[in-house]
Amino acid sequence: MRSTDKIVKFSVELSRIIVGATFLFSGFVKAVDPLGFTYKIEDYLIELGLTGLFPMALPAAVLMVVSEFSLGVFLLFGIYRKWTVWLIGLFIIFFTPLTLWIAIADPVEDCGCFGDAFTISNWNTFYKNLVLLAGTLLLIVKWKQVTPLFSRKTVLAAALFTLFFGVLFALYNVYRLPVLDFRPYKIGANIPRQMFTDPEKADVLETVFIYSKDGVEKEFSEENYPWNDSTWIFVDMKTKLVKEGEKPAIEDFAVEALYYDETVGSWDIGGDITDIILSDPSYTFLMIAYSLEEMSLGHLDRFREMHRYAAENGYSFHLLTSSASDVVGKWEQQHRTGFQFCHVDERALKTMIRSNPGLILLKEGTVINKWDDRGVPCVSLLNTGPEKPDPAQVLSPETTAARRLTVAILLFILPLLLLKWTDRGMVGRKLKVKSEK
Repeated sequence: MRSTDKIVKFSVELSRIIVGATFLFSGFVKAVDPLGFTYKIEDYLIELGLTGLFPMALPAAVLMVVSEFSLGVFLLFGIYRKWTVWLIGLFIIFFTPLTLWIAIADPVEDCGCFGDAFTISNWNTFYKNLVLLAGTLLLIVKWKQVTPLFSRKTVLAAALFTLFFGVLFALYNVYRLPVLDFRPYKIGANIPRQMFTDPEKADVLETVFIYSKDGVEKEFSEENYPWNDSTWIFVDMKTKLVKEGEKPAIEDFAVEALYYDETVGSWDIGGDITDIILSDPSYTFLMIAYSLEEMSLGHLDRFREMHRYAAENGYSFHLLTSSASDVVGKWEQQHRTGFQFCHVDERALKTMIRSNPGLILLKEGTVINKWDDRGVPCVSLLNTGPEKPDPAQVLSPETTAARRLTVAILLFILPLLLLKWTDRGMVGRKLKVKSEK
């Protein structure tokens, strides 16, 4: 092989790895949390004034993450090489100008291309797509040099299995809690610490004073503004960002208690109880329902039982919602739960748990465990033995994130390895028959 051919072959394989791995990783981390990606799509729809398309956001999110994941796998394994590189090319050609617009217009801070796993700036997203575009164009021209790992007899099975796994994995993470949690409210996280940032590493701000004299406006700093010169007339004051610093992982968690005012017969917002909840030395159960109108009621009795258990054992139980006070009143009048209702920002609640409703167990601001509505444990598990058990021990997470991730990877890799082993056996028998002839 000539040196030029070796360089081309190396470039093709390198492009294959970079483009394929990026698509696989991007699709996988979003398939871990399709609802999070759905909320990101909704952010874009709000900016574009297309809120009427909200019902399509979740199906679009699932379709996109499965497509990204599958195309990444197809390219790495050389499955249907020609069609794969062309479909990836269409993806990149569509998203490259789109990410350029996002970088210029800046409608949202994070494009969401890697979910909550990690974030990159909108401009870096555009530059990333330029690199992927260059690699994809090379693959389109030299697609025949992409080495297939499966023969024609097993390639269809490998493709169908990849698509099947991608769909099931994404849907599992829609209807149950994500197998991996990249958010600041994950199990083991201390919420107060996530709300804090070192003042020395925070944003550097400067107060600017605007004064007018002889019809001309001028900006002054705190050190030189003309406080003792009456010829200058004060116009305005603003804060200017001098240097961007670190931001706390949690910026929007604030809990306001709701109470029923019997004198007027309505529910109103009371005081802020955020510090009370986060500093409680005992256990605190937080039922999360960002929307009472859209909340699933199929397992409401489990939350009722947990509320009774908390009351009997001196633990706090709060229902956190972003629904309006009048909605809270109508809902409680209909269901008569006796819950302590609190108001929290909708985005914060959606970030806390991907379930409507869900349940979080806290102690001194640390997330001990969380469950979707189907997974809320039976109270009978908490009432075993003569002594009152520790909820943190009885309600400990069933599996760690590492174990769940390992199981998911094995469920994907092992069938493909078995298929490859079968493929090699079929090829070997074919060669043996040919040699005997």
